[in-house]
Amino acid sequence: MTDDRRPQDPVTRHPRPDFPEQEQQHPGRTEEMEPRPDHGEESYRGSGLLTDRAAVITGGDSGIGRAVCLAYAREGADILFTHLPEEEDDARETARLIEEAGRKAIAVACDIRDEEQCRALIERAVGAFGRIDVLVNNAAFQMAQPDGIEAITTEQFDRVMKTNLYGMFWLTKAAVPHIPKGGSVINSTSVQAYKPSPPLLDYAMTKGAIVTFTQGLAQMLAPRGIRVNAVAPGPVWTPLIPATMPDTAEFGKQAPLGRAAQPAEMAPAYVFLASSAASYITAEIVNATGGTPLP
Repeated sequence: MTDDRRPQDPVTRHPRPDFPEQEQQHPGRTEEMEPRPDHGEESYRGSGLLTDRAAVITGGDSGIGRAVCLAYAREGADILFTHLPEEEDDARETARLIEEAGRKAIAVACDIRDEEQCRALIERAVGAFGRIDVLVNNAAFQMAQPDGIEAITTEQFDRVMKTNLYGMFWLTKAAVPHIPKGGSVINSTSVQAYKPSPPLLDYAMTKGAIVTFTQGLAQMLAPRGIRVNAVAPGPVWTPLIPATMPDTAEFGKQAPLGRAAQPAEMAPAYVFLASSAASYITAEIVNATGGTPLP
């Protein structure tokens, strides 16, 4: 997966807190982060695990989504990915990385809170690729509210639910008829599903629901030869952090490894779950938390 196969100390492999305190307007931009997130640009080396697969990845402009797009492309997949209209600059960089790997990149500005946009997105992917081998439901919204449940407005609650749950449901429902046997759905849940932080109450609720959705859908689709799994990251250094959370200087320090993950460290789990090497793995949650024990 990487160009350096020697053992590396996971405690010191990537930057550790304290980071410079920083704040951005949502949804945040990669180039304004310090330190800059590592998506695997210099380290990820593909080995043909996803040759000629067609993938749809939501939230592919930055963070985990960009790292997964990069890894999938270097493993041989063509990719359609989504981004918000205000994330155009980050989306162009993701598309460049995909094309640099010699694969097709289709960047689509899409608000997955809208059912019709979700249907249109899947239709566009099928029109471009003829099928969808892998659907990665990764896009999410959060906004920390340290002042308690009273601070969570109905507008925020609705946005969190529709982005994290409705969009995932609508996209999956539209995509399943176009996923062949051997294909898969991979969802992004979180350590928050099991160990919720009070300021992220509404976000954590959705991540718990994604675990249940993953396990139920996996059983539903197993007879059709479609696998469904999820990845549960711990703290990951992405633009969502300075755009939605206070006190970024110590972000990730609570993990047993003492730091946040870089997006590049999440991508191999998504590659494995999409690959034929995981052919007997479905209804599973791959925990990537930096040492925080989960069920």
